Amino acid sequence: MMLTLYGHPISSFTWKVLMALYENDTPFDFITVDQNTYADFITKWPMGKFPILIDSDRKSMVTETSVIIEYLDTYYPGATRFIPQNVDAALEVRRWDRVFDHINTTMSKVVVDNIRPDGQRDPYGVEEAKRVVHAAYGVVEAQLSDRAFAVADGFTMADCAAAPALWYAARNVPLEGKYPRIAAYLDRLKARPSFARTIKESEPLFHMYPGA
Repeated sequence: MMLTLYGHPISSFTWKVLMALYENDTPFDFITVDQNTYADFITKWPMGKFPILIDSDRKSMVTETSVIIEYLDTYYPGATRFIPQNVDAALEVRRWDRVFDHINTTMSKVVVDNIRPDGQRDPYGVEEAKRVVHAAYGVVEAQLSDRAFAVADGFTMADCAAAPALWYAARNVPLEGKYPRIAAYLDRLKARPSFARTIKESEPLFHMYPGA
């Protein structure tokens, strides 16, 4: 097996895939996309959105985090299965995966505004992004009313999406004590070895991320 993940150690979407790889101890090489590797990366994927997964054994390049995780679940399965066999349960996992990705993407609008030069800030856009994130928090809080994980009875792709989305979102759009189930869920995710490892390995670069 020869898998190579191109991403960045503080990228929330890179974290999502790293969690899946670490969950099953899947062997892979990691290449940080920076000024030294960007040219090679952009040649492989001109859209410039990371992470991407290169599978040299199968001569495949896989893009988009959810697709990458389903690819791993199909071709490199382990003890943790990210997509349930039951069709209805699988649809729920994919639905909540999208909810958490939406939180992730919306939250990034707040982060980007933090690093904009003076005179180019977008206070209206930031407040609207915060409103959307809080609305999503309310939906997630209700979903977690009777479960330890986002969907079904075990860890799935939805939890891989939730961990980085909520970890970063809580720093930029604070929970403010209003969402105790999310806070408890995030604590459970942070205690999970795959996510704890992801965070620890990224710590040296946290200074690069506003709100981290």
